[in-house]
Amino acid sequence: MSKKRILSGMRPTGKLHLGHLAGALSNWIRFQEEYDCFYEIADLHALTTDYQNPSGIRDNIREMLLDFLAFGLDPEKATIFIQSKVPEISEMHLLLSMITPLGWLERCPTYKEQLAQLADREITNYGFLGYPVLQTADIISFKAVRVPVGEDQVPHLELAREIVRRFNFLYGELFPEPEAILTVNPKLLGTDGRKMSKSYGNAILLADTPEEI
Repeated sequence: MSKKRILSGMRPTGKLHLGHLAGALSNWIRFQEEYDCFYEIADLHALTTDYQNPSGIRDNIREMLLDFLAFGLDPEKATIFIQSKVPEISEMHLLLSMITPLGWLERCPTYKEQLAQLADREITNYGFLGYPVLQTADIISFKAVRVPVGEDQVPHLELAREIVRRFNFLYGELFPEPEAILTVNPKLLGTDGRKMSKSYGNAILLADTPEEI
């Protein structure tokens, strides 16, 4: 019996922190024994908030890959790839953007929350609004049926399911509707009480020294 395929990814916007380990990476390591795993270094997604200063993305890709390997991801058991190196994802994103109503994207609670939290950044662009469309393209380009997500990403995955249903209705049953696998630790708080995030500057990094922690 073939293993079910899952896809998940992280944006290379900085070094990984404890939230990544507790919320995603520890599960990824376990999943590689149970599923056909595809793990993405989502450099295109990184541009949604860092498009004005993308110079650090290349170095962050390397650092992220090193953290993946150091904490136990095994290239013999899982496929690790860089998003931009798979052009079919961008092509699929373009096609999906043609059929996705703006209202679906504008009502996404994650979009509204991050607009408020990142008010100091200029992110009123399609790339940020269309983040879930690109995420959907990631998933269906590999025909993944399961997607490990944190609690805050569930609205994105529900939107992905809507987009897939619309695509299949218009063009035939081509893609499976992805199902969520909720993380055991859905949200780890940062040093200021908000969700731990590099964007919020409240993270404890995996590479921090014991003294820093």
